Amino acid sequence: MQGLASEFSLAVALIFEGDSELWAIVLLSLKVSVFAVLISALIGMPVGAALAVARFPGRRSLIVLMNALMGFPPVVVGLLVYLMLSRSGPLGVLELLYTPTAMIIAQVVLVTPIVAALTRQVIEMLAEEYSEQLRSLGVSRLASVPVLLWDARLALVTALLAGFGRAIAEVGAVIIVGGNINHVTRVMTTTIALETSKGNLALALALGAILIGIAVVVNAMVSAASLRAEQEGLRHA
Repeated sequence: MQGLASEFSLAVALIFEGDSELWAIVLLSLKVSVFAVLISALIGMPVGAALAVARFPGRRSLIVLMNALMGFPPVVVGLLVYLMLSRSGPLGVLELLYTPTAMIIAQVVLVTPIVAALTRQVIEMLAEEYSEQLRSLGVSRLASVPVLLWDARLALVTALLAGFGRAIAEVGAVIIVGGNINHVTRVMTTTIALETSKGNLALALALGAILIGIAVVVNAMVSAASLRAEQEGLRHA
């Protein structure tokens, strides 16, 4: 018990004394995840909105596939991205393997289906609500996508935060494509796994505490965004 208490004390000291190695790992984790979520938003939101309003053969199959991809095993995603970026892969010439860019690509593959699926659900409900109004104005289904995305912006913040929570907690895919290289691709989740196996519990505990703090903040923001979206909906009603 005394040894564990000592590790906790060291972890607290690392956090509040501004340990450079710890905060470099945290900043890289945030950078990778934020970029991944932004790219996922640029891809997933238009795709999700288009699936919500468009009607074409195979649409239901695409929705089922997109929902299935939300639960795609991260290690499989990491393996596929690794094969794409390896020297013998189609994108090997770019030499992106074992770089933060490779980790961003892996997270984009994981997060985009989540953003797209949640966007589709929100836009589909909104499209039904505004269908008569949009039809009376002569707005086509696809032309209504930007309007619906803008009107649903508060609700869509929830989708982005859910994607960020998924990205920041990822370990399997990023360790395969990033390699967990010190001062290059070492992020919070991979460092926790490594330092725990080495017995360096202080750093692992410090990063774990920060990761939990981020999770709490993200969940609080999701709740606040959902509440605000509901209030906006009641106001418009």
